[in-house]
This record gives sequence, C-alpha cells and structure tokens, in this order.
Amino acid sequence: MTLTYTILIILWLSLIVYAVLGGADFGGGIWDFFAFGQEAQRQRRLIGQALGPVWEANHVWLIFLIVGLFTAFPLAFSVLSIALFVPFTLAVIGIVMRGAAFMFRGQVDDATTSRRIWGRVFSTASTITPFFFGAAAAAVASGQVHVEAGRVQTDLLAGWTTPFALTIGALALSLCAVLAAVNLIVEAQNSNEPELVEAFRRRAMIAGAITLGLDAIAFILSPFQAPLLLNGALDHALPLIIATALIGVGAATSLLLRRYRLARVLAFTVTAFIFASWGLSQFPYLVPVSVTISNAASPPSTQLALLIGTLVGMALLLPSLWLLFHVFKGKHPALNGQEKAEETKEPTSTQR
Repeated sequence: MTLTYTILIILWLSLIVYAVLGGADFGGGIWDFFAFGQEAQRQRRLIGQALGPVWEANHVWLIFLIVGLFTAFPLAFSVLSIALFVPFTLAVIGIVMRGAAFMFRGQVDDATTSRRIWGRVFSTASTITPFFFGAAAAAVASGQVHVEAGRVQTDLLAGWTTPFALTIGALALSLCAVLAAVNLIVEAQNSNEPELVEAFRRRAMIAGAITLGLDAIAFILSPFQAPLLLNGALDHALPLIIATALIGVGAATSLLLRRYRLARVLAFTVTAFIFASWGLSQFPYLVPVSVTISNAASPPSTQLALLIGTLVGMALLLPSLWLLFHVFKGKHPALNGQEKAEETKEPTSTQR
C-alpha cells in the first residue's frame, strides 16, 4: 500500500497545483468580465500580460491528473467519468472555448466588435470551468455518487445539481477570483501601476468576503447534504481546517496592510490547505462510500511503472516550468523597459 499512497499523494499534489495556478488564471477571466469604466482597457491589458506567457502551461497538471487516475485507480476513473460526464464535459468545453477566445481576441485591434465578442466568450468560458469542476467535486465529497457492484447508479443530473454542490461551484468561482486578484495586484505593482493595484485590492477584498459567505452557506448545508464530508472533516482534518482559517485571516490582514506579496502567498496556501482538508476528510475513500483507495488501485506492477514514468517526467517538467516562469515572470529590467515603451506608444496608435 505504500506504493499506492505515494502515487495518490503525487496525484493530489498535482490537483492542488492545478487548483492554485489554474484557479488564478480562470479568475483572470472573471475579472476581465467585470472590467469597466475608464480603467477597463488597462485592466484587461494587465490580465492579458499576466496570463499570456504561462496560462496554457497550467493544464499540464490536469492532463497528468487524468492519465494518472486512469492508470493508478481505474475503477475511480470509470465511476467519475460516467457519473459526472455532464459537468466534466461542460468544464472541458469551457477550457477549449476559453483558450480559443483568448487567442482570437489577441489577434484583433482594440475597440472593435470582434474583440468585444471574443472577450465575452473568454470571460464567460472562464466562469464555466471552475463552476462545474467545483460542483463535480462537491458531488464526490458529499457521497452523492452511488455505486453498486462497480456500476454507477446515479443519474447524470443528480449529485452535482444539489444546493450544496451548486454552492461549492459558486465557491470555486469566488476562490478563483481571489487568487486572480491577489496575483494581479502583484503584477500591477511590478508594472508600477498604482491605480490598478488599488482596483484589484478592492476586488480581492470583495471576492474574499463572498468566499467567506459561500463557505458559511456550505457549512450550514453540509449536515443535511454532505454529512459524510462533515463527519470526516471533524474526525480527520479539524486541525488543518483551523490552520486554513487562520491563514485566511492572515491573507486578509496582509491585504489591509498592503503586504501584497505576502497576501498572494497566503491566498495560494489557503487554497492548497482547502484541498488537503478535503482529501483527509474523505479518507480512505476516492468516491465515498463505495470506491476506496484499496479496491480501486491497479496492480502493483502498473503502479510501479507509473511511478517511474512520473519521476522521469517530473525531472523534465519541473525545470521546464521553472525556466518558463523565470523567463516570462522574472524581473528583467531590459524587458520591463521595452514593455513600458510599447505601452506609451499604444494610446497614440488608438487615437489615430
């Protein structure tokens, strides 16, 4: 079982990384939708600068998670792909539409109808994916996916359409908005744009308050619609949940004190702790209460091959991602000066 747990931990860590980095990217699309007023173009330009170089790279974690789950825990993969076919399909459609819209929008001029249309497609698709991923996760965590003798007994629209699941879907949206806002604050600070820093600071605080409210609603609903999750949280994950709450308070305090880099780190940490708490709360189930870690695991030989392949792949992937972020997100004075020079030319070209 040591091999099985090792692979499970790696897969869960990949889920956490995707939730943190991908969540910040999806949240950028949410704020693109709410960009308005005189600063709308600057806000959208900042969002594009933040997402452009690295956003597609985050999906590598989702691909690895899908392949890893299929290989290491085929029963869980089969159950989830059948029971949650609808929300997963809608989430994938959102990913595809979002990527296409982001690229098409970048190929047309500002202040054109085509750019506005593609912008709306981009922002709408950015809300679809996290919402349906959140609703699907809630269906699993609340034990609404019923399995008998290895066959799914849940209707395609059941489980992920309960009030609890819809609340968690909305919570996923608001959490993505928080992650994006704190990230965009730092991006604006690096670009020396104090007006945008304040704009996204306000957005981060509003999104944080909404997240807290949705969290309270989910807690109220959990005894009735997710008792297994609530009992598991109280039995296995209570210290981690308390730590999550304290870190969340620290993130809010950092925003109030304008310690933006610390706020970003703490917001990312809160997200990681939320997923860690979820994992501990439903242990040892992969799909409560019928699919466990032990009865869903593939043969040891298959898991060993997967682990070896994962280690080799990570040895190539992690340095590549580090180089990607270092080149496009590191502080390079020459590049920053070139970007600022280009920005000063843009108003003149748009006026013409």
